[in-house]
Amino acid sequence: MKQAMHNSQKYKPTFILIALNIAVYIYTSWVGGNFLETGYVPIIQWGQVGYLVIYQGMYYQLLTSLFVHASIVHLAGNMIFLLIFGLRGEELFSLPEYLLIYLGGGLVGNLLSLVFLPVNVPSVGASGAIFAMFGGATIYARRTVGQSILGALIYAFFLLFLSAGENVNILAHLGGLGAGLLIGYVLSVRRKPEARYSVSYSYGRPR
Repeated sequence: MKQAMHNSQKYKPTFILIALNIAVYIYTSWVGGNFLETGYVPIIQWGQVGYLVIYQGMYYQLLTSLFVHASIVHLAGNMIFLLIFGLRGEELFSLPEYLLIYLGGGLVGNLLSLVFLPVNVPSVGASGAIFAMFGGATIYARRTVGQSILGALIYAFFLLFLSAGENVNILAHLGGLGAGLLIGYVLSVRRKPEARYSVSYSYGRPR
């Protein structure tokens, strides 16, 4: 059986992103002088601080903050979930779609944080982008097999609720999840199901 390949598995974007996040953490922990926690200076420089973005024009922080983590524990937790949801996303999406969901969702989460978080509160981490990948993969998988999206929405927001806690930027999670759900739904509607046929022969007779 021959089928068109829509997935991005051959490019391994999940492993590339994990490696990039780890490399950034090694660099920021070296700059900060502490391997267990990222210091104040690299977080202010490369994380997202509303005041610096809005009033100092450091717009790059909207993107770089997706690759900065506050501690080794923060990094490990996010990379585990990125591995789980990212590999699922590779199965479902092309490389441009994968990157659109991951980076676009992370950016939406950061913009939501920029609007509603106090301007002096730093925000770091890949969790908004990871929530976007989770939401996109969940709703896309259910939609393409003809299942109700209600279950996907309930599951997604239940996981969002479980992620809430002290020092957790729930706004980044919410923005990423919402963007991922929307992009995944649009992709599932736009992509037409393909007819697939399997024909084999035994002694000259098809079966």
